[in-house]
Amino acid sequence: MDKRFFFEKYGLNDKDVERYLAAALSAGGDYADLYFEYVNSTALSIDESMVKSASQGISAGVGVRVVAGERTGYAYTDDLAPEKILHAAKTAALIASGPAKTPIVDLKENRRHDLYPVGVSSVDTDIQQKLSLVMRADQAARAYDPRIKEVRASYADELKRMLVIASDGTFAEDVQPLTRMSVFVIAKSGEISTRGTAGGGGRKHSSE
Repeated sequence: MDKRFFFEKYGLNDKDVERYLAAALSAGGDYADLYFEYVNSTALSIDESMVKSASQGISAGVGVRVVAGERTGYAYTDDLAPEKILHAAKTAALIASGPAKTPIVDLKENRRHDLYPVGVSSVDTDIQQKLSLVMRADQAARAYDPRIKEVRASYADELKRMLVIASDGTFAEDVQPLTRMSVFVIAKSGEISTRGTAGGGGRKHSSE
């Protein structure tokens, strides 16, 4: 993936980027950057073999940072309409003062590192399959020992896409998949009650 994801998703082009960075530097400043983020996520939990909660969502936004000496101005918007991004850029610019600077627009991509390679992202999997996985965990926990009386299981995943475009003409992007799952049980024997939990997940560096 490269900057085309955000450019195509939100109709951006290089001239738009130039305009936003120019607004960020309009009150002065030594450096400015635009940080775009797009997150697709799922969360499921079951309690006593019944679905307690289930959600899927998408969040997106852009942050604008302006650096002027030791001062930093920052503004954020979750509305990627052009006028909203311009407003955020001008707000971040207020921290700086002095002659306006013109950003470089001949973008050069920084060397990319595919740190979290996955064949198919979990966010692209049907939610019913994810629910089936959680239900299997519930059933396995209950089948392990008849003293287990309560089981709660949860699953969550997300795919985060990020793009940073700077006034020095460089840009960098990253894609970060994340998946985690946990199971909590309560076992009872007479008057004795104990609890146990286990889970795992996260992001794995490709060199590990």
